[in-house]
Amino acid sequence: MKILHTFFILSIMASSLLSCNSGSQKSSDSKQQAIVVPKLLDRHPALRQEKEWEKVQNYYVENRQKLERDPSNNEARLALAHLFINEARVTGEHGHYYLAALEVLDGIKLEAADEDVRFRALAAKAGVQLSLHDFAAGLETAKQAVAINPYNAQIYGALVDANVELGRYDEAVAMADKMVSIRPDLRSYARISYLREIYGQVDGAIEAMKLAVAAGFPSYEETAWARLTLGRLYENYGSPDEAEQQYQMILAERPDYPFAIGALADMAIKRKDYPEAERLLKQAAGIIPEFSFYESLAHIYKETGRQEAFENTMKELWAMLKDDTDSGHNMNLEYAQLNSELIKDQDKALEYARKEYEKRPDNIDVNRVMAAIYYRRGDSAEAARHLQAATRTNSRHPGLEELRQQLASR
Repeated sequence: MKILHTFFILSIMASSLLSCNSGSQKSSDSKQQAIVVPKLLDRHPALRQEKEWEKVQNYYVENRQKLERDPSNNEARLALAHLFINEARVTGEHGHYYLAALEVLDGIKLEAADEDVRFRALAAKAGVQLSLHDFAAGLETAKQAVAINPYNAQIYGALVDANVELGRYDEAVAMADKMVSIRPDLRSYARISYLREIYGQVDGAIEAMKLAVAAGFPSYEETAWARLTLGRLYENYGSPDEAEQQYQMILAERPDYPFAIGALADMAIKRKDYPEAERLLKQAAGIIPEFSFYESLAHIYKETGRQEAFENTMKELWAMLKDDTDSGHNMNLEYAQLNSELIKDQDKALEYARKEYEKRPDNIDVNRVMAAIYYRRGDSAEAARHLQAATRTNSRHPGLEELRQQLASR
């Protein structure tokens, strides 16, 4: 469900630039308080995008200085929070930036702030909570925000995301309808696309994601992400040539975009062109420390019998998971899938998957993971039960069809 969090993060970043000034009150006491503002980490050269990185640095310095002069400056806190959230998705440094965003947001005294500040602070916090996979908390925070301002399209994006992750799909559809009715744009079209995919309406999902791409500005990161998702739709549902065309179009507009490089690597894996896939994955991983790039490399090394490379990559993966977990990121499903698919420890995999299932038993992706683990454990009855739950929306996810065939052959 990563795409949904991505678009909500982008939307709250945009909302901060469009919102009116709140006129934060300054007290003489607060001005005298020392404050340490979280750091802005350097970007990899491939992520600097000409003047973009310069603008980000200037924006950071400007608002850091404002906050150092006056820790009660809520506008500076919101600006920095949105900047940190955006940098997390651009650079992959989630452990640093999500905590940084929460740190500056927690300095806003909501009870003393005006409605505009309270709304934007809660919206930003909801986005971080969703990105940390704390979906129940994100839902409650978003509800607090929408109670303040029920006419902002982007907060409904958080409500879509949270309800999807909690398996409340009817409610997610209702929130998406409200969102698109208020502001039909890239973010709302993307959510419509994803919900259509969940309900098995693949052609409609592709149509909506095309609208999302068309609504974006060429070369912008959010447009690249929308086109990447369009490519994944083509790839997952039988149109690999169209998928590759989308990935190449991204790289033509935004060279070295790591997720497009990683997508081309995944296509090479499917062709069993492991040398090309490894080359591309190492290129992408050199730009951004994305978990999925290392996971795909581990699959290649296991498939080709390169045990030492496999073990070294697994050490990196475990370290990445620990770093994310230590920073408050719920990684139960990632632990479950690594243990199930790569380590083949189905008992350990089930332990983690059950933790997530207890949090959101109605989510179709969680049930799909549970079904796969039970199948590998040889428990066909439990696998079939979870497969039934995973298919209740008529999703056509390729993994579901594979599980159906596996269970039917037993």
